[in-house]
Amino acid sequence: MSNLYYDEIDSPIGALLVVFHGDDIVRIDYGTMEIMEQRLKKWTERYFTEPVFIKSPDKAAPVKRDFDDYFNGESKAFSFPFTFHGTPFQKQVWQVLYDGIPYGKTTTYKDIAIKIQNPKAVRAVGGAVNKNPLSIVVPCHRVIGSSGKMVGYNGGLDKKEYLLTFEKNNAS
Repeated sequence: MSNLYYDEIDSPIGALLVVFHGDDIVRIDYGTMEIMEQRLKKWTERYFTEPVFIKSPDKAAPVKRDFDDYFNGESKAFSFPFTFHGTPFQKQVWQVLYDGIPYGKTTTYKDIAIKIQNPKAVRAVGGAVNKNPLSIVVPCHRVIGSSGKMVGYNGGLDKKEYLLTFEKNNAS
């Protein structure tokens, strides 16, 4: 049995569902446990033995502070530990997203494919970006199409536009 702790954090773009395994964050999704529970169960069953969800506002308090600082424009990065759970290819893409896209900037799926030394993997990169388990922290919202247009975002294009505008306005 695997205990997974969670809490819901209010943000300017709606509720964020934060899930921990031990001290590490393993997922951050848009929505509440009520909305996300079935999808979350399906995901966690791939990586954890008999997952049990336990609401834990105390455990989430430092994460909430980090998100408050981010959305108040006081911090451009997050300090809490996290762990990726996915395929080796997905983890490679997510690491490039995390390490390689500066706050307030954007990149393209093609640029990421080139960074992972697999320039023909643009569609596969798009699939990995779409499966990013750590919304906002791993900044998939900073990925745009090669044409410069906004393209899909799990949280919805309205949230993506909000985050990009917010970061651009607070980048200096």
